[in-house]
Amino acid sequence: MTSPEQQAVDAAITSRRSIRAYLPQPVAHADIAEILTVAGRAPSGTNTQPWKVYVLQGAAKRALSDAILALHNDPEQARLHTEEYAYYPTEWISPFIERRRKVGWDLYALLGLTRDNKAGMAAQHGKNYDFFGAPVGLIVTVDRVMGQGSWLDCGMFLQNIMVAARGRGLDTCPQAAFTQYHRVIEAHLALPDNEIVVCGMALGYADMSKVENSLVTERMALDEFVKFMS
Repeated sequence: MTSPEQQAVDAAITSRRSIRAYLPQPVAHADIAEILTVAGRAPSGTNTQPWKVYVLQGAAKRALSDAILALHNDPEQARLHTEEYAYYPTEWISPFIERRRKVGWDLYALLGLTRDNKAGMAAQHGKNYDFFGAPVGLIVTVDRVMGQGSWLDCGMFLQNIMVAARGRGLDTCPQAAFTQYHRVIEAHLALPDNEIVVCGMALGYADMSKVENSLVTERMALDEFVKFMS
C-alpha cells in the first residue's frame, strides 16, 4: 500500500503542469525562500551546485518584461536577438517533431488560434515575457566555466523548484523563451560575465478560469521509454 508520504510526493510530481495564466495573488516571501531552499538539495556532480536564481517581483519584474516585450513586438528588433545556446535541435526528427507540433496546436486550439493567425500566435508567445502574469519570475543561470553535466544538475534543480511549488499549492512554467533575450536580461539584472542565462520560470497561483490552463499534455506509456533487463 502506498504511504501518505509517497502519495504526497507522487501528487506533487504528477500534478505539475506548465501553467500559462496566473492569479494576481502574491506569493509570500517565506514560501519563495522555502521552495528555493528545498530545491537547493538537488544533486550535483561533486556537490558543485552550479546554479543561481534571480527572483523578480514588482517593479523589477515589470521593467524586465517591458524591455523584452518592446523588442518582441518589433520584428526587426527581435531578429537582432538570438539564443546563446541551442535548446532545441537544428534538425527535427520523428517522433519529437510530432510531439512538439501537437502541444503547440493543442494550445492554440484551446485559445481559438488558427494557423493563419500569426499575430495571435505572436501575442500568445509574448505572454512568456510577462511570466504569463505570474507575480514572481525566476531567472536561472549557471557559470560559463561549467560543463554539460552541470546543465543536467541545473535541470534537477529546476524540477525540484517545480515539485516543491506544487507541494505548497503553487504552480510554475519553465520558460526557455527568455534565452533569446539574454543580453537584455544580463543588462537588467547586472549579471556578471561568467553567468549564462539558462531559462526563466513563472511562479504563482494558477488562474483555472483561463482555458489555456486546461491543457494536459500526453506522456509516453512506460513500455515506450523503459526497457527492463535481467
